[in-house]
Amino acid sequence: MSPAPAWRVLCLGNDLLADDGFGPAVAQTLRNTPVEVVVATAAGWALLDYLSGVPNLLVVDTIATGRAAPGTVLLLEEEDLLRASGASPHGLGLLETLALARALRLPVPGKIVWIAVEAADCSTVGGAMHPAVRAAVPAVAERIRKITAICDGG
Repeated sequence: MSPAPAWRVLCLGNDLLADDGFGPAVAQTLRNTPVEVVVATAAGWALLDYLSGVPNLLVVDTIATGRAAPGTVLLLEEEDLLRASGASPHGLGLLETLALARALRLPVPGKIVWIAVEAADCSTVGGAMHPAVRAAVPAVAERIRKITAICDGG
């Protein structure tokens, strides 16, 4: 039996919805790396399965703050997201799912880091990813490689 990976990279998004395809695009770029990468197109309770069995979680997603240009990459901690106003556009998002898991005393990662890219459009079905968002994919994949290597002792 092999040991549990030190990190899981959870790429959120739907590649059918313009910039929301960012997470799956990053996952595709990381497919030949030793890091555990999963893509989740669902939200809410379905995310519970991705929160267990790993000490560290790196979440890749889009964000719409309206305060940065499309393609701007943000490195966020959970506390940063808790201070943000407004609810998740998914109804029940990852933060709410984490809160539930903790309330139920389920094992959740001790460290969670978000790499988010500012989106221009996450609602156009069949829409193309904004060029600046698409251009951020390789940089985010490289940042993930560095974060997971540093924290794995590599």
